[in-house]
Amino acid sequence: MKNHIESKLASQQVYVTKNKKNIWLKIWQHRVFYLFLLPGIVWFFIFSYIPMYGITIAFKDFNFVKGILGSPWAGLKYFEQFFNYYQAGEIIRNTIIISLMKLIIGFPMPIILALMLNEVRVAKFKRTVQTISYLPHFISWVVVVTLMQRILSPYGGPINELIAVLGLDKIQFLGNLNYFYQLIIGSDIWKGVGWGAIIYLAAISGVDPQLYEAAKMDGANRFRQMWHVTLPSISGVMVILFILACGGIMSAGYEQLLLLNTPSTASIGTVLDVYVIKAGLEQGRFSYATAVGLFQGIIGLILIISANRISKKVNGTSLW
Repeated sequence: MKNHIESKLASQQVYVTKNKKNIWLKIWQHRVFYLFLLPGIVWFFIFSYIPMYGITIAFKDFNFVKGILGSPWAGLKYFEQFFNYYQAGEIIRNTIIISLMKLIIGFPMPIILALMLNEVRVAKFKRTVQTISYLPHFISWVVVVTLMQRILSPYGGPINELIAVLGLDKIQFLGNLNYFYQLIIGSDIWKGVGWGAIIYLAAISGVDPQLYEAAKMDGANRFRQMWHVTLPSISGVMVILFILACGGIMSAGYEQLLLLNTPSTASIGTVLDVYVIKAGLEQGRFSYATAVGLFQGIIGLILIISANRISKKVNGTSLW
């Protein structure tokens, strides 16, 4: 028995060693192609991994004069300060509500747009719609919010002018608690739906045409082809993007909320991203802001790992 186990372990060791050799051999054989990875690796190392050292100031009483290394350690003092802050619960709740609304309502929109565009047979019309839909992605939130202010203004805005023509009272949309979530979710979808649809259109273009031919022979109409061929074929991409989106539940987006949130909507519009920016840049509390940001990152990492494990068990699709 002992000899059998030893021989089995030895064979496994030989297999692992051979596998490692094969991997390095394959990398060496295709070394020219792997060189294309080098700029990306250097970029991530410089701009993503080196700045991670700054996380340590979340555990220090950071002092500009002494620097990160010279500043004294503070332990979990700033984490405790945040959780003892009387508005911490409200800020976390606002962040989760807005992020979940964006995820639940906004996530299916690019899929729906991609499926609709895939069914369009007039190529010129399809390209025009696709171009118009993803242009908002390149417009900054400053411009988007300015446009919203002009369009929704009760003083000459076209929406309120139309409401007045219909004999109704003009509405102050911006800064109104009753319309805050609708404006946040609606503007977020308008800005990102076209860009998100590109990924799904790329996935749809890779679907085997023979599957559609087989579905047609079985008598499937366009809707059934979409339901039984297109959707299952892109389900892997959908799951991967959903897992990644789950990691952003603690991040509702600071630019949009910073510009659209007003004192009258602060009770439902103050989120962690904006709070971190204000604590760090406006108040100069760098250690405190880093601690709150690190809390966001850890929760996001836990959510991604959890969503990935659930997805792996349920449908076998996972990031790793």
